[in-house]
Amino acid sequence: METNAHDKKLNKYELEDQIVYTGFSNFTDAERYTQEHNGTLIEVAFKDGNDNPQITSEAGLIEKKLHYYVDAGSEYKFIHSSDPGFKQYADELQKIKANQDKTGPEERYLASFEIENTEDPIIVIKNDHLESVTSRERSKYLKHASVYEIGVSTAKS
Repeated sequence: METNAHDKKLNKYELEDQIVYTGFSNFTDAERYTQEHNGTLIEVAFKDGNDNPQITSEAGLIEKKLHYYVDAGSEYKFIHSSDPGFKQYADELQKIKANQDKTGPEERYLASFEIENTEDPIIVIKNDHLESVTSRERSKYLKHASVYEIGVSTAKS
């Protein structure tokens, strides 16, 4: 993986015959990038903790006009910062953080999750209970998760 110089948040992957860009903030940004760079909109999967994208259509991101989806089984739900419902969970996290700020440093450092993750936060819910907060990038490395992202494929020069 290499970060794209034009847009520091995009990830660049060189495959055999193409270059794939991921990390778009939303579906519309990916569509716009496709038009500006004469590319093709694709879906990629990161599976089994692997950072090598596999071109797929398993999650149906293009048809659903989604830019990110995680499948980690029925007991888990991943809520991206752009998803409906994120604000509700973020408000709950702020209350937890406020309570942590009132506790001693030992209790704050022993918390089971990091609330102040500002890099494209993802809230992880397990069995309808808040489990943790992670980043979009770190979600790829969860062993039992399949992470799907919208991507743009361009020809190698």
